[in-house]
This record gives sequence, structure tokens and C-alpha cells, in this order.
Amino acid sequence: MKDRNHLGRHVVAVTGIGLVTPLGFGVAESWAGLLAGRSGIRRISRFPTEHLRTTIAGEVTLPEEMGREPFTSPERVERMAALAAEEAVAGAGIGAPGRFPGPLFLGMPPVEVEWPQRLVFARQAEAGAALRYSDLIAAASGQQALFENCLFGGIGERLADRFGTSGAPISLTTACATGASSIQLGVEAIQRGEAQAALCIGAEGSVQPEALIRFSLLSALSTRNDEPPRASRPFEKTREGFVMSEGAAALVLESLESARARGATVLGLILGAGERADSFHRTRSNPDGGAIIGAMRAAITDAGLEPGQIDYVNAHGTGTPENDKMETLGMRAVFGDSPPPISSNKSMIGHTLSAAGAIEAVFSLLTIRDQRLPPTINHEAPDPAIPLDVVPNVARDAKVARVLSNSFGFGGQNVCLVVGAAP
Repeated sequence: MKDRNHLGRHVVAVTGIGLVTPLGFGVAESWAGLLAGRSGIRRISRFPTEHLRTTIAGEVTLPEEMGREPFTSPERVERMAALAAEEAVAGAGIGAPGRFPGPLFLGMPPVEVEWPQRLVFARQAEAGAALRYSDLIAAASGQQALFENCLFGGIGERLADRFGTSGAPISLTTACATGASSIQLGVEAIQRGEAQAALCIGAEGSVQPEALIRFSLLSALSTRNDEPPRASRPFEKTREGFVMSEGAAALVLESLESARARGATVLGLILGAGERADSFHRTRSNPDGGAIIGAMRAAITDAGLEPGQIDYVNAHGTGTPENDKMETLGMRAVFGDSPPPISSNKSMIGHTLSAAGAIEAVFSLLTIRDQRLPPTINHEAPDPAIPLDVVPNVARDAKVARVLSNSFGFGGQNVCLVVGAAP
């Protein structure tokens, strides 16, 4: 294969991958659990759930949390991102220790001060009189670590220092498309010749009360609390919402020319990326599906392919009634009456939100490597309105050279990636 693509841009190779998911730590454990159809969804143990409509999630309990108070979301995001990046960088064998030869693109949630910390400030500020906002400000003054955690730059700067990436780290959030956006930025930097390599991370740690309540108020979450492993049901007739989850994925991207020059093992290629937004509603997609269809088509065109050359689609597949309906609309519009197989790993690991696009890009690479389609579990009652091959319940052997990975976010932020086999 040539080092330049059909548009004369650098071909982008993946030389390292890392994962943290509710199925385990590391690529091998997470991928084995996925192919086995094992669910990582369980009852929430991190905080009390009395009086909550949803009491299940895809929690990741870090080793350092054992026997102590759970980490805040920013702390969890940083630790999981670091674990995934360590695996990816080590696997790529790139650069000297602590000297990654390229920029960092970090996809993460818009972290805020969480209620436990706010209540600590309130208790510190109380002096017998009525509590005033100025008292809270005074109690929070000097809390540098807290404010660094609650800004995008704090986590990105520390990860950049840890791995020795070059330039200013870029932290971004594009709702549920965030992880895919981080990869898209890395791909574009390499294609333009601005970098020979990039460290792209998607991380999420928002299984905490406030985020759970917010999504619950939107009626977006599954309430199948009595059967946690069976709660996430993408594309299935009885689906009723997604299951919140967390995790991280990291990918080391390089120009194919650079990877070959240093004798690196190429795990696969990022052939194309497509991005569209519909600016229709804060949570809903435009009913015409224009942005979803446009993102899928743009990614395939960017890869220099025709729809018929896509062998499998790694679905966004959240399990909400509307998302699965809209993704089906997009599939039929792009692929016609003979769409390729599609399946959703969210049936097993839940919706990892800001990490989802990056985690699913890794799963897409592994699908090609092992020629094995992961299943959509909990598929018991097919929905006649979804005429797709969703690889129900059991993994399947298949010939796969190119995968379309879909990420459709709240607010109509959509990013699709085309992943290809190593040359």
C-alpha cells in the first residue's frame, strides 16, 4: 500500500491501543468479554440509589479505590485515561520513555464540581448565620487541585506531562461523539503533515449521582433495575433507554510512512472520518436524519470508498427508542436494501458517553484483526421497524476488511470513522 491516499494525504496507521471498560482492564480482557457476550452492567455500589429511578450502571472500580472513598469524576477520568494510554504507548513501542513524539488529543466530559464537594464547602462556610454565596466562595478559595480537576486543561496538562506529548494538549467534548472527535483531530493533524504521530484518548467517569439524575430526568435511561445484565437492549423491541457507563480508550496514530520507517507493527488504518451537526435540539436528532446520514456518507467518501465496500458497522446503538430508529434510518439511506451487519457493544458495556467513540474504534480494529463480529446481546424480541442484521446474541465469524464506526451525540453532534485492515 502507498503512503498517500486517494487525496494525496498521509495514510494514518494505528500502532497502539489501550482499553479500560466495565468488562476489565486492558484490551485482551475487554475484547474477550465482548466476544463472549458477557455484560459489565451491575447495580451501582458507589453511592446510595434509594429513590432513584435507575440504580444500575457500568461501573469501573479502580484498584486505588479499594478501601477508600470513591474518586471524583475528574480523578477517575484522569486515571482511566492514563491506564489506557500506558497500554497503547507501550504496545506501539514509540518514542523514549516519557517522550511521545506527537500531540495529545483528549476527549473527556465537561467536568463540574460535584455535589459532595459543594456540600463540603457549605459545611466549611457555615458560621451559624444564613449561608451566603460569598461564604462558599471564601471556602473554595485556594483549592487549586479542585479547580484544576474541573477545567479541561488540568487533566490534559497532567497527561501531557506524564507522556511527554508535544505542543499544547487539546481537550474537547462533543457529547457522545467525543471519543471519535479526538481520533478525527489526530487523523487530520497527521494527514496535513503537522504531526507524524498523535496520542488520542477518550475517557469517561461520570457514573455519579448528578449525571445519573440529569439523564433520568430526560427519560433517557433504562429502568430495568432488577436485571442489570439484561437492561441494555439496542435495536430490540422492548428497549427503553441506555445504561450509563464509564471507561477509556487510547490509540497511537502515526503516518504509515513513519510506522514503516521505524518497523512498527501496524494494527490497522483510519481510512476516513465524517462529521455533521444538525443543531436541531439539545437532545433529539432532526427527524429527517440529515446529519446522521451525512456523517456516514462523508466518512465513507473521505475513505475513498463506496457504501458497498463497508463490511460491518459498529453501531452507536444506545438502546433508546429514538436513537436506534434514527440509526436504522441512516443505515437504509446509506446502504439501501442490503446493509452490512451491524451490532452494538453498548448491549454489554453500556454507553460510555465521552469514551464511546474511542472504545468502539478499538473494537472495530479488533473485529478486523480477529475476523469476528461482536454480538448485540439481549436481542429477544426483534423490532419489525428495524430490518437490520444486528448479529443477535452470539458473536459471528465473518470476512471484514473495512468497518464504519458510528458515534451520534446529543445536540446532533455526529462523527463516523472508517477503519481498515493493516496493509
